[in-house]
Amino acid sequence: MKKIFMIITLSLGTLAFSTVNAVVSILPQKTFLEKIGGDKVDVSVMVKVGNSPHTYEPKPSQMKDISRANIYFSIGVEFEKVWLPKFKNQNKKMKIVDMSQNISKHKKDPHIWTAPQKVKIIAKNILDKLINIDAKNQTYYEANYQNFIATIEQTDKKIQNILNSIPANSKFMVFHPAWGYFAKQYNLIQLPIEIDGKNPKPKELIWLINEAKKQNVKSVFTAPEFSDKIAKQIAKEVGVPVVKISPLNPKWSENLQNLAKAIAGD
Repeated sequence: MKKIFMIITLSLGTLAFSTVNAVVSILPQKTFLEKIGGDKVDVSVMVKVGNSPHTYEPKPSQMKDISRANIYFSIGVEFEKVWLPKFKNQNKKMKIVDMSQNISKHKKDPHIWTAPQKVKIIAKNILDKLINIDAKNQTYYEANYQNFIATIEQTDKKIQNILNSIPANSKFMVFHPAWGYFAKQYNLIQLPIEIDGKNPKPKELIWLINEAKKQNVKSVFTAPEFSDKIAKQIAKEVGVPVVKISPLNPKWSENLQNLAKAIAGD
């Protein structure tokens, strides 16, 4: 009986050790990491639902996740500039890895996960790092990675089919310019209401309203993390609905397809 107990204890110890404790900044990262890491990775998120990664400050309780983490996956969102050094100081053994490695970025735009092409690169970065720190589960991670790549490619094809009904270089209006990578991949142009974190001046507001009418925009997009007051004002003048859609939605594939449908007016 004692021998059996020792075997069970050792087995449980091995299982506990095999779990990678990871922390990410935003919810889409959690989705990607869980797709590849599966039950071998325990993922905690810093920026919770309804908060903005531009201004977020972690709660004291979240620092416990940092203390026990093996790895932190950053992605270049604004709050990381201040907090990553603090996280490293909290847990000096924790590795910090940038999910956006090998991705060319637009100036001041961290929202790389809005383009399926970029998510493929993110997925490869995740795979490489998980294998690096947990080599014994390489086959498991690689199988999950291949399944996720298939999901990304299916998502891309569905979006292309949705957007086939509108001309190339069609414009869509957004409050916060979070969809630049999506726009570039699908030959679209986003018209931001907010620029450099500032609301438009009266003259700029008039121009935006006229441009929205001229370009026949189907919706004005805003996110739950931001005020929709100005978006509603423009939408009322143009005669289109305000659509709330967050780039931080963890249902990444479904979210991008819904964005495409709203841009196409479906």
